[in-house]
Amino acid sequence: MEKMYEKVLESVDYIKNQTEYKPRIGIILGSGLGGLVDTMEGKEYIDYKDIPNFPQSTVKGHNGRLVIGRVGGVEVLAMQGRFHYFEGYTMKEVTYPVYVMKLLGIEKLIITNSCGGINTTFEPGTLMLINNFINLVSDNPLIGYNDERFGPRFPDMTEPYKIYLMDKAKEVAKTIGIDYKEGVYAGFMGPYYETSAEIKMIAGNGADAVGMSTVPETIAANYLGLDVLGISCITNMATGIQKVKHSHERVVETANKASVKFCNWIENIIPEII
Repeated sequence: MEKMYEKVLESVDYIKNQTEYKPRIGIILGSGLGGLVDTMEGKEYIDYKDIPNFPQSTVKGHNGRLVIGRVGGVEVLAMQGRFHYFEGYTMKEVTYPVYVMKLLGIEKLIITNSCGGINTTFEPGTLMLINNFINLVSDNPLIGYNDERFGPRFPDMTEPYKIYLMDKAKEVAKTIGIDYKEGVYAGFMGPYYETSAEIKMIAGNGADAVGMSTVPETIAANYLGLDVLGISCITNMATGIQKVKHSHERVVETANKASVKFCNWIENIIPEII
């Protein structure tokens, strides 16, 4: 891992040679939420497989490419496809793109996901502004050798999702009439949907939603000094709350249906936070 900085620089150099854009806002798109790319202007695509040292997406609903362009006149870099611990990647590999974004000049990161609702005031299609997280995986991307060129050995997590970014998102939602909830996201390892007993435990720990991503990227982004905004799309209610069995196809279908509202919110947030 001592060579990670050099590997990240190789990835960064390749990306810089493919585009003239210099985005300062990054976006990680969750399952079924890639529709934001359709609204981007002047799009340029870079496949993950072509980027040196970059992992590859293996989950349905994740296209596996970077998309660079403009949203509301603002240059952005979007990950259309993310990586998960359950795919067999290490936490360093899961969060590798966040390190790349940092050295590319990204300053603010919008992290999105599709997840299960625990809070019973939620329903499939609800958008949730993430105000905090719980890490339920006994691993994280900061374990091991620390390169001070990236960040400090012991980063602070007092404000993992920046309050000023949440305030901007709330203002935008009110202006354009977007309904949303706010809550705590719990990161579960997967790749199975949680048992009803696990959901009771997670709910008792204060979580409003549960999913298999986002937490590692949030940890890495804070470590790297990026300001983070998190938004979840509740695509199903958690086991024991929802009466039907879970399926990834239904998750993607629900996310696609909520995508118009989700994309409208993100499109209007971006010009307000540059």
